[in-house]
Amino acid sequence: MPAAHIAIVGAGLSGLYAATLLEQRGIHDYVLLEARDTVGGRIASASAARQPAPGGTDLDLVDLGAAWYWPGYQHQLARLVTELGLESFEQFENGDTVVERSQSEPPTRVRGTVTSPASMRLVGGMGALTRALHCRLDTTRIHTGQAVRRLRCTGQHVELDSEGSNAEKRDNNENDDRGTTTTWRAEHVLLALPPRLVEHSIQCTPALPPALARQWRATATWMAPHAKYVAVYDTPFWRQQGLSGEARSALGPLGEIHDASMPDGSAALFGFFGVPAQVRQNVPEETLRAHCRAQLVRLFGSQAGTPKADFIKDWALDPFTATAADLDGAGQHGEAPASTAESGPWHGRLTGVASEWSPQFPGYVAGAIEAAGLGVAASLKLAER
Repeated sequence: MPAAHIAIVGAGLSGLYAATLLEQRGIHDYVLLEARDTVGGRIASASAARQPAPGGTDLDLVDLGAAWYWPGYQHQLARLVTELGLESFEQFENGDTVVERSQSEPPTRVRGTVTSPASMRLVGGMGALTRALHCRLDTTRIHTGQAVRRLRCTGQHVELDSEGSNAEKRDNNENDDRGTTTTWRAEHVLLALPPRLVEHSIQCTPALPPALARQWRATATWMAPHAKYVAVYDTPFWRQQGLSGEARSALGPLGEIHDASMPDGSAALFGFFGVPAQVRQNVPEETLRAHCRAQLVRLFGSQAGTPKADFIKDWALDPFTATAADLDGAGQHGEAPASTAESGPWHGRLTGVASEWSPQFPGYVAGAIEAAGLGVAASLKLAER
């Protein structure tokens, strides 16, 4: 049975940062288990060349998940961006906003507004952050394609059962134990996946305290009900029209649209679907794409109808993000639940470190950094006792 002092479940931003903090403290006796075939979690990118990230250059990549951060008040994340040597830039907001109120009247231009403090993005997309953390880690500690399904508290240890996927192995430097069920043993487990997903998809023996399980089940997962559409172009032609790329629509299918261009790189528009997840599931993806392109033509002109690439990422269809309980939700940032059991067999054995457990920024990118930092500090404090 493979063993480690600490097991981290989930290799999204919080899991990668938790592993980074452990290594910075000289702790290399950990294992990082990720259900997906790649790391990054809800930070995901696609290339204008239609290759999975990092198939294109950084300037070719567009964000399919989280995209913004606010260094004006998210200081811990801002310091990390600086420490990693990543470049940032302000979200483009210069120009008019297009508003589409109903089918009976054409879209209208209104004076745009500028966010304060500025919304910032990373060159190469938010995935530049997870890639930078990933490449600094001991990849022999990272196991992809391993979905943790069961946790058993056995007194001094926790046993974790993970189920490997049957996907074809990738040629990389990470361990890949797919197609099997593996049992791991650890003294402490850091849960770097949303609390609702933990409660839904991982069986705990003995059961979690009922009040804690209810809290985790009631905590909405940020982005889980949402879907994004991204259209990539050769040039940001809307800027030449005096438009910011921002739009609001009551007609849809996209309710909110923004400029997603990279400086000196890909020109792009992206939008959040205003169509509920339950409805989207019954519409073929190519039909959704066609409706999105038609909407962009209404808002920005005929050039918008022929992107060189376009993408849909529906997080509600991602089994490693969403549960059935998320599909009817509004996807609002909620209040952080308790991150650990206050007493009983699970006390001192499990700690939640995903973004939803952040006291200040639950659900945000900055929340993943805060929650991971707090969780690692708490677990190491317990180990010193």
